[in-house]
Parts: sequence; C-alpha cells; structure tokens
Amino acid sequence: MNPVLRRYRSLPIRSRLALLVAAAVAFAVAAVSVTCWFIVQGKLYDQLDADLKGMQQPQRYDQVVGLLASCPQAPQTDQTYRGGTNDLGARNAYIQLVKSNGRACVSATSAGTVKVTDTDTKVIKNATLTGTGVIRNGTDSDGKAVRVLTIPLIVSQGPGNPPQMYPDTALTIAVSLKGTQSTLNDLALILLLVSGVGVLGAGAAGLAVARAGLRPVDKLTEAVEEVARTEDLSIRIPVEDDAEDEVARLSRSFNSMTSSLANSHELQQQLIADAGHELRTPLTSLRTNIELLTRSEETGRPLPEADRKALLASVKAQMTELASLIGDLQELSRSEGQRGERVQVVSLEDTVEAALRRARLRGPELTITASLEPWYTRAEPAALERAVVNILDNAVKFSPEGGTIEVRLDGGVLTVRDHGPGIPAEELPHVFDRFWRSPSARALPGSGLGLSIVARTIEQSGGQVTLDHADGGGTVATVRLPGAPTPPPETPETLDPRAP
Repeated sequence: MNPVLRRYRSLPIRSRLALLVAAAVAFAVAAVSVTCWFIVQGKLYDQLDADLKGMQQPQRYDQVVGLLASCPQAPQTDQTYRGGTNDLGARNAYIQLVKSNGRACVSATSAGTVKVTDTDTKVIKNATLTGTGVIRNGTDSDGKAVRVLTIPLIVSQGPGNPPQMYPDTALTIAVSLKGTQSTLNDLALILLLVSGVGVLGAGAAGLAVARAGLRPVDKLTEAVEEVARTEDLSIRIPVEDDAEDEVARLSRSFNSMTSSLANSHELQQQLIADAGHELRTPLTSLRTNIELLTRSEETGRPLPEADRKALLASVKAQMTELASLIGDLQELSRSEGQRGERVQVVSLEDTVEAALRRARLRGPELTITASLEPWYTRAEPAALERAVVNILDNAVKFSPEGGTIEVRLDGGVLTVRDHGPGIPAEELPHVFDRFWRSPSARALPGSGLGLSIVARTIEQSGGQVTLDHADGGGTVATVRLPGAPTPPPETPETLDPRAP
C-alpha cells in the first residue's frame, strides 16, 4: 500500500475529515483563482489588442517612401535602421516597417525596435488589401515584453486617391506589456494569499465541524467501552426523538443491541437457574435411591426384592427424566444457523403418522383417531417430528384412561384435541414458557420444556401454534404451517416461509 495512503488511514476520523475539507476547498479555490487569472489576462490582452487595432490607419505615402529611403540595403536581413524625421505614429508605441527579407525601418518617434520574426514576414507574403494581420507577444531590442500587431502596409497618396497596399512591406505596431504583466503579477499574489487564507480557514472549519459532528460518536465509543469494562448492558445513549441522521440511527441501533443482549443475558440466566432447579429434584431423588441401595450392600442387609425392584425402577425413571431434560436443553440451545443447514421440504402427513405411532405406544389404553390430508412444508424433519410428538404426549398425559384423542390435518392446519381436564384460562398465556408447569401437572413426569420446543420449532418454520379450550371439555392444540398439498417438482424454495 502507498505509504501516504497508509499514513492517511492511520489518522483519526476527525483529522481525515479536516484534511478532506481542506483539500476540497484548496482544489476549488485553486480552480477559481486560476480561472480568474486567465479571464483577467484575456480581458487585458483584449484591451491591448483593441488599442493596437485602433492605430492601424492608412499611412502617408511620402512618409513611407522617405522612411524606406533612409534605410539602405542591409548586408544582414536582421539589421535594423532608424529613420530621421518621419512620423508614422504616436509616441510611446513601437512603430516600424518590415521588409520581406526581415529588415526593419523604425520611425523616429517609435518607443523602440521590435524584433522581427517569421510571423511578420509571412504577413507580407500573404498580404491583401483587406488583410487583418497577426497579433502576437514579442520583445523589443532590450528584451522587454511587448504586444505586437503586424499588418499589410496600406498607404494614402492624398485626398481623392483610394488607399493602396504598399508592396513587399508590412507595418508593425507594438505596445509595452510592462503594465499588464505588473497587474497580472499583483493579481496572482492577491489570489495566492486569499487562497492560502481560505484553505487554512477551511481546514480549521473542517476540524471544528468534524469535532461537532463526531461528538455523538465519541459518546457512543465511551458507552461501548463502559459496557466492555463493566459488562453493564443497561447503559443507554441519549438520542433526541426527532433526530434522524446517521449518528442518531447508530445510537438507536446500539441501544437496541444492548437491550437485546440484556434480554438474552437475562433469559440465559433464567434458563440456567430454571435448569438447575429442574435438575436438582431428579438428581436428589436419584442420589437418595442409590445411597439406599449402596447402604444395603455395605451393611449386608439386603432390601426386600419388591423394594429393591421399586428402587431400581425409580432410578431408571429418574435417569430417563434426566436424559429427556438434557435433550430438551440441547434442543433449545441450538442456533438458527445450525437449524438452517438441515431444513428441507417434508411431508407433514408422514411426520404426523410417525408421531402417532410413538403416541400409541405411550398410551395403549387410549383411542387415537386420525384424519390426515397431504401437506408439504419446509422445516427440519427431526425437529418437526419432535414438536408433533410433544403435542401428542401432552394429549396422552392429560387424557383420562380409556379416553379419545382426535387428530386432524387439513389444508396445513393440524389439530390435536383431547378430552382431559383442560387448561385454566389464567394459565393459557404461560403454557409456552420455558420450565413452566401447571400446578396440577407438577406431579407428572416432564421438564416443562416440551411446549417451548414446540413453539420455537413451529415459529422457525414460519407457522403458528396455539392452545385453547375445546368445546365439550378438554384442550385443542392448533398448528398452522405454510406449504402446499403437493411437493414442488424442482423449486423447493417456493415453500420457504422466508422466501419473498
């Protein structure tokens, strides 16, 4: 990387903004100054050219002849001769006649001699009576800058005679550029000083604006550092309600992020506390039963066979409950990214049938009826089956002995209705909370995570799940999932609930 660019990127943002503002202003001022200088130069030169053209009147024939006669043939074409008394123009101007061989004859009243160039001799070669001549910059014999007009020589032979073009001769008129150059130099100095002051002022203003504009960013940085140091997620950045600029949006985003992190942290702490509480009971019971079995072996007083079998059955049930709880916790801890890798189009009808087989094994004394229509949705197969199993397990758990469970799948809507005691109205808002268990169900096996897993799985699949009272008693669980009655032939993305 370029060292200058590397150095620039290492500067603070406010310094970079100040430099950018100063550079932009410097560029603009330089462009305006250069443009202004050239415009003034053009105007001054136009005025000089107008003055020169005002001097190009027809010259008296006798004066031209007399001046040329006073100039003998020169051995060198660049030699210049000054005439005696001839008056071809005003004083303070350069007036001379130029021959095609480069010889110049200077008027006695001329301010000096102008150096002849090829441009002047070309005017003679291309001369016409209506020729306009050539304007150029040149120098006099002393090296001073002059503005030169070279035109074909037009002479007048007196009143009543039309002007004529004098052969093989051109008239050169010039004025000094000293005053014009002095004016342009003064203008350049003034523009340079003004530009310097403007750039310095722009840099200072840019730094002040950068500091004022980045002050909310400094507050945001301090808040982030404070959160990193204290781990206090309750810190908020004050933002005006009507502020809609980028910094305000960034501050609101930071506040939303810390709020989400605080909620996530609180849920995590609550999950750990609830998990510890739920694990304590089966672990305590398991430890007590194992200690009883161990003590009977150590003391040599074996337990009665019936008591020993009951203890072993209790240990097995508690281990099963622990395994189920750990599995539920693992399911809840899985990230969205892990789920997304396994999502595919599944048949909800086949999933419900597989869950029904497991439910019938767990409640053989119950009558489970099913009416299933084909439906295909986009979900994770194992998670979706687990969610349906959890719903059926709840129905089995709360159904009276010999009761009936009715399962129906029609148009992507799955309903599971039992004829149990139902759920009190005040408890319905909490049925999908983690580790929440109805007071009447706390004596039954379970971790209180089953319906939480159901709600999470269905929502991740783009659906909805509700529990409500059933007409005639009992509870009805309703699951709605997006999809279609037939699988898509080649584009399973059409079933993705997140697809546009």
